[in-house]
Amino acid sequence: MADEHEFIEDGLQRSQIDEFFSEELGRAGYGGMDIAHTPMGTQIVLKAEKPGMVIGKGGKNIRKITTTLEERFDLEDPQIDVQEVDEPDLNARIVADRLANALERGWYFRKAGHTTVDRIMEAGALGAEIVLAGKVTGARSRIEKFNRGYIKHNGEPAESIVDLGQATAVMKLGTIGVNVRIIPPDAELPDDFRIEEEAEIEDLVVDEGEGGVEELLEGEPEEEAVEEAAEEFEEVATPAGEVEEEPDFDEEIVEEAAAPETDEADAEAEADEAAEPEQGEDLDEDTEAEAEALVEEMEADDEGGEE
Repeated sequence: MADEHEFIEDGLQRSQIDEFFSEELGRAGYGGMDIAHTPMGTQIVLKAEKPGMVIGKGGKNIRKITTTLEERFDLEDPQIDVQEVDEPDLNARIVADRLANALERGWYFRKAGHTTVDRIMEAGALGAEIVLAGKVTGARSRIEKFNRGYIKHNGEPAESIVDLGQATAVMKLGTIGVNVRIIPPDAELPDDFRIEEEAEIEDLVVDEGEGGVEELLEGEPEEEAVEEAAEEFEEVATPAGEVEEEPDFDEEIVEEAAAPETDEADAEAEADEAAEPEQGEDLDEDTEAEAEALVEEMEADDEGGEE
């Protein structure tokens, strides 16, 4: 059998056993059960308001229940342990059965609901809720709720802390479902907190040791040593190919230093410009003289050719 089917079979068997106990031990104030499978057999713990009625005279009733569990539910060597419920008004299963019986006997639903909630809160519960669903007063079904204190409906606390009990009241007009939720007095909710009015601050301060903060600061380096270490680190961390930036000089000083050089350069340029025209004139006179000589030679050659 697969694990999924095994879980389903175990849950179905547990529900059938719980229904069987509810029918057989209703008058004894059945308050729930716990089943544990052990190598020695099946251990069942019953919670009841009246353990004597569960056991019966000379253990007759408990032997009958054990035999029925072996034959009907195929349990191996069931061992039943009966425990008395300390406070029945804080057991949701017992309260739901009582309320259902009161409705069947003719109690008005509003009176029965308020009375039951008041008894639960007087027993010390942190919160309680009763929900009646069905044909409460007429042919049309509806839901009636009775709340007191603090109750959780969702999350992990609603499953682990809140005690849930269910019962059914069979009326002439139809059935009425009874759901009861109770938070016991010793429940520790995740959003609980306490205010210490007479607490001393010294008792709440965390002990930091004998020396305290001063002792921790003794081993820390001084500021000068930290600055020196930072400078050394910057020198070492500078890449080899990266040139450090040259220091910035004042613009006025740079301009003053560069001024004489610019004046001298301008004077030389003016002198060159003045000298260039003279050279150009000399070149023009020589060129004209050469040109005239060539022209004369060419004319002389022409005359000799004609002769």
